[in-house]
Amino acid sequence: MKENVHLSTSLDELWPPFGLTITSGPVTLSPVRDPDLPELDALVAAGIHAPTEMPFFFPWTVGSPGEVRVRLAQYHWAQRAEMSPKAWTLETTVRFDGEIVGCQSISTRDYLVTRTGETGSWLGLKHHGRGIGTVMRQALCTFMFDHLDATEVTSAAFLDNPASLAVSRKVGYRENGVSRVKRRDDELALNQRLVLTPDTLNRSETELRVEGVDQLREFLGLGSSTIRV
Repeated sequence: MKENVHLSTSLDELWPPFGLTITSGPVTLSPVRDPDLPELDALVAAGIHAPTEMPFFFPWTVGSPGEVRVRLAQYHWAQRAEMSPKAWTLETTVRFDGEIVGCQSISTRDYLVTRTGETGSWLGLKHHGRGIGTVMRQALCTFMFDHLDATEVTSAAFLDNPASLAVSRKVGYRENGVSRVKRRDDELALNQRLVLTPDTLNRSETELRVEGVDQLREFLGLGSSTIRV
């Protein structure tokens, strides 16, 4: 007869990023977990941009609902599985007053040397125009500078995406050149590159609260916490 084995290890211990929570007023960011995926899928199915628009480099929102659903899940599982000190993408579920409203991410390679990463985000259409996009980006960038020792944070948006560019300006990003890129088959698009530093960041007046940063730092090879004042 097999003995009953008591499992004391939590998911946060198995995968330390799960322990992270970033809170700024009513907005909370935490790494995407599997139970979040159905609500994120519902937001995507309801629309996150107009059908005539494409704000993303890779047009992942194009396809049947089933194709997009599978693509969404596979993407988040892949980012989680491939996360290491050498290269990582931290994808967070964004909640406003407890309701899931979208995702906020930052991606980087060789962070231990470069101390820079690129932000990306999306919100369900019904949550556009409420100021949530600004707060969630402020929260993540403040976290990067104050808790993960970032020197700069970059971003980019197509010139025909004024809403994203407006959020970047509110947060304090500065223009950093325009590139010509392919988008949707053979379509040419102009992409505005952006850069943010601690000196240009427009911080929220709301205090940022962070949990689980020490475990995350160890997981990413950053060592002990050095909170920037």
